[in-house]
Amino acid sequence: MTVWSRLDGRRIVAATLAFFAGALLDPARAQQGSSAIIEQMNANTITIVSGSPSLAYFAFAYDLATVLNDGDDLRILPVVSQGAFQNIRDVRYLHGVDLGFAQTNILGYYRRTGEIPDIADKLVYIAKLCNEEIHVIARSDITSLQQLRGRKVNFNTPGSGTQLSAHDIFGRLKVPVEEVNYRQNDGLEKLKNGEIAATVLTSGKPSDVVTPLKASDGYRILPIPWSDGMPSDYLPATLTHEDYPNLIAPGETVETIASGTILFAYNWPKDSDRYRRIDKFVNAFFSRLVELQKPPRHPKWRDTNLATTFPGWRRFEGAEEWLAATREQGTTVAAGRTKSLSETERNRLFEDFLKWSQSQGPGANR
Repeated sequence: MTVWSRLDGRRIVAATLAFFAGALLDPARAQQGSSAIIEQMNANTITIVSGSPSLAYFAFAYDLATVLNDGDDLRILPVVSQGAFQNIRDVRYLHGVDLGFAQTNILGYYRRTGEIPDIADKLVYIAKLCNEEIHVIARSDITSLQQLRGRKVNFNTPGSGTQLSAHDIFGRLKVPVEEVNYRQNDGLEKLKNGEIAATVLTSGKPSDVVTPLKASDGYRILPIPWSDGMPSDYLPATLTHEDYPNLIAPGETVETIASGTILFAYNWPKDSDRYRRIDKFVNAFFSRLVELQKPPRHPKWRDTNLATTFPGWRRFEGAEEWLAATREQGTTVAAGRTKSLSETERNRLFEDFLKWSQSQGPGANR
């Protein structure tokens, strides 16, 4: 070891000792530093209620944390929850919860029933992320929903989004069944043992719960015929061999229905700290959506179109401002071409510009 390196080492040790000695002699200074860290962490942390670890909400939340976490400057804290029904109540009423995931049909249910009287005023959406398909898994000897009449069918846990969807489906199609309520993994085990005839699951395709199932082991996905009496919160959807190669034969499809997945927040006043925190999250999320749409993130992120609206509900104002600023840039880039384009073409142009601007990195739009 050289003389210079020994001297350097002594200086580092001396400086370290001096720092701790100063902290011991001046506890107020140490407390001040600790307080600054506490304030920064609390000012930049977002709590998001997700869902069961086996479903898409959980994956979405952890994808957001993986991509967006930036030390103490921005931190996403995912929280396991009972699902969309509870998520809506948590964001509306529970202190410390900033964001949540829910299905459009459940938000519509709460507004129709009035169980949360001021829901349209107190909750705002950030973005529609994707559509979630409804899967009815049965043993292979059952080929239609009608054959489930009078038999035991798992609707998932009480108060879950899947339970609401199952009530809508079997009620609209006039197929009375004996409802049982198990978590998805327990429901599949009951199905395997023959204790129930089918289990209902709502999850973005391909679902991690459904993918391991094989037709050769006696499982089948039942088609859900579209009914004109379905609430407007649903839309027709299709499952294919590419989604579930072990359950659906090549070239075949299974018709089903889907509901939208919404990321939403409490409607905080614009001058509040909680609004500022959510606005910071929105800027990071919107700017880095392209990263979320790449492997190994959940494939449903690729369906996210930030320009998509959720009719009848207000968007978080900071999200509207981000999109308006980006739309204005897109119009400028198009050099006036949008005036001669149709509404569909303008929306496509705007989406193309969104993807381009997001690829330029965080902060490119604000």
